[in-house]
Amino acid sequence: MTTDTELRQILGTTKTIALVGFSSNPERPSHRVAVFLAERGYRVIPVNPGLAGQDFMGEPVVADLASIPKDAGVDMLDVFRRSEHVPPIVETALAELPGLKTIWLQIGVTSEAAARMAADKGLAFVENLCPKMELERLDG
Repeated sequence: MTTDTELRQILGTTKTIALVGFSSNPERPSHRVAVFLAERGYRVIPVNPGLAGQDFMGEPVVADLASIPKDAGVDMLDVFRRSEHVPPIVETALAELPGLKTIWLQIGVTSEAAARMAADKGLAFVENLCPKMELERLDG
């Protein structure tokens, strides 16, 4: 369980978020969260192989985590994929995103394997929560 203090620290220090499972459909939660985070001043790098090359609020959609430049300064991985898909996504993130500090799994997404990988690398790990909802709740 992540405390409010930990969530505030994560959300207060994060600047760049790789959002895996981004959708261009404004009705989808991943799109709404991406817009909210971008409007809050975070740099959101959307990841979706089917949308690669498209533009999202001035940021190109990338096909995969390996397509994000190493110097992009990604602080947080935000995953909108089913739980069974999480371990290989986290493995790739750990290999491809050198500045990664936080792995965040959205509501309904959990992974003991990902939690262990994050702990082994000293990263913060959040699961089954939404950064948009937490920012709204914590900012009251």
